[in-house]
Amino acid sequence: MPSPTGHAARLALAVLLCALAMTPVAAAATGPASHPGAAAWTARPAGSGSGTGGRPYFYLEGPPGTVLQDRLSVTNPGRSPVTVRLSGADGTGGWLRTAATEVTVPARTRADVPFTVTVPAGATPGDHSGAIVVRGGDRSVDVRVRLRVGGPTLAALTVEDVTVSGRAIHYTLVNRGNAVLAPRIDVRADGVFGTLLRREARTLPVRVRPGQRVRLTEPWRDVPALDSATVRLRVTAAGGAHGEATARAVFVPWAPLTAGALLVPVAAGAGAYALRRRRARDRRPDDDERPGRSPGDRQHSGSRHLAKAGAES
Repeated sequence: MPSPTGHAARLALAVLLCALAMTPVAAAATGPASHPGAAAWTARPAGSGSGTGGRPYFYLEGPPGTVLQDRLSVTNPGRSPVTVRLSGADGTGGWLRTAATEVTVPARTRADVPFTVTVPAGATPGDHSGAIVVRGGDRSVDVRVRLRVGGPTLAALTVEDVTVSGRAIHYTLVNRGNAVLAPRIDVRADGVFGTLLRREARTLPVRVRPGQRVRLTEPWRDVPALDSATVRLRVTAAGGAHGEATARAVFVPWAPLTAGALLVPVAAGAGAYALRRRRARDRRPDDDERPGRSPGDRQHSGSRHLAKAGAES
């Protein structure tokens, strides 16, 4: 007859094995029910054949007045159909038209949606940007569109609104041409007694689109305590773009000056008070001239003065 202890051990082992066997099944059964179509849909530029050519964005090129075409792939790897809405956005959004504004993609299916970009006849030559916005459920994906309009390319860049505040130099870059620019900047600051800051030209981690204004900051940790400086910023970019701007900055240790300024009126007040005291003592009347004294008192006083003078002689 098996012992009670052995029976309890076998029962516990059987329960544990049942629990382990049922856990994956339970997860598989409850997963899709709580997250319909759990695998997220994707949207990207269509590739050749499989639609997964790996293009990170659309690149289209053509002269003004042309119509350019491409395809967007929406892939649904989930178990339920997915409905997405399509629209154009940003600079070229008004030039872009999709074959449908709403697409339902069946489960485990990819749908390729054609679209066109109509370049206006008066479009400015150079680089333009936009996006196809894909929305479905609680997700939104922007698929970037880069368009180059044929014609002469103008690279023009300016640096504006240079100011010095605290331990930083603030400035604005403005792309006044029709090409996307990767700017380089050279920074220099000269004080009364020599160079305070010198940084050789380096490429900034930004790309400035045509017509775009970008506000940037250049750190300057070792600002002088007392000096007057001229700050010069020079920017360049491919295609001959360049710009330069200067700003004046005055550095003053305000705390000591403020303390000194507060001491001036205090010292002036003390001096004026001492001067009034001295003048008051100088104007004090003698005993003979004090009001209320009779002629007899003044006579006796005069006699006392004469007697004192005779005794001293």
